[in-house]
Amino acid sequence: MPAQMPDILVSEVGPRDGLQSVKRIMPTAVKRRWIAALAAAGLREVEVGSFVSPKRLPQMADAEAVVRAAIEIPGLTVLALVPNVKGAERAIAAGAHKLTIPVSASRAHSQSNVGMTPEQAIEQVAAICALRDALPPERRPGVEAGVSTAFGCTMEGPVSEDWVIEVALRVARAGADVVNLADTTGYANPVQVKRLFTRLRRELGGKAGGAHFHNTRGQGLANVVAAL
Repeated sequence: MPAQMPDILVSEVGPRDGLQSVKRIMPTAVKRRWIAALAAAGLREVEVGSFVSPKRLPQMADAEAVVRAAIEIPGLTVLALVPNVKGAERAIAAGAHKLTIPVSASRAHSQSNVGMTPEQAIEQVAAICALRDALPPERRPGVEAGVSTAFGCTMEGPVSEDWVIEVALRVARAGADVVNLADTTGYANPVQVKRLFTRLRRELGGKAGGAHFHNTRGQGLANVVAAL
């Protein structure tokens, strides 16, 4: 008999990933209505924003207000992206239920995206987890890390799978609750996805997390099936 399929959580990232590269800024009130509509459609987790410098991403300048509105929606887990300790402090103060930290396996992408090497980004994960652990238990958010460019990079091309798994292991040791693999640029193919998630589960056990895919080359759904 086939193994029983585990419960699957669909985490919507549109209000963050879908808006951060769009030049026009969506009004806060519209973001609130969008997130409420996503929850009403049955989604139980939404990544509502990114706590980065407003100068770098003005589209996310209202992240605090968006989080504070979203946490009022019954049954919704509110997730916020934080690249560093300062962002984590802001997200925690706003009341985010979970934090997600990007750690790119590609050195060029890491420098371009967060201005750090992968090793420095992992140090930020450790610092954020220490910040979490210092809070009273009832105020501690969940912390997950996503290994960006895990399946390839527009700047570097192929990324070593051994290095991807090494980054995942280091992030787990730094204290992240779970470690996800992200197909940041839509390079992944189903064979590669199955191979990497098999390794991730074998190496990290219960800390092996989920998948983030793009449909850039029309393989998004096939990659989801392969990851499952």
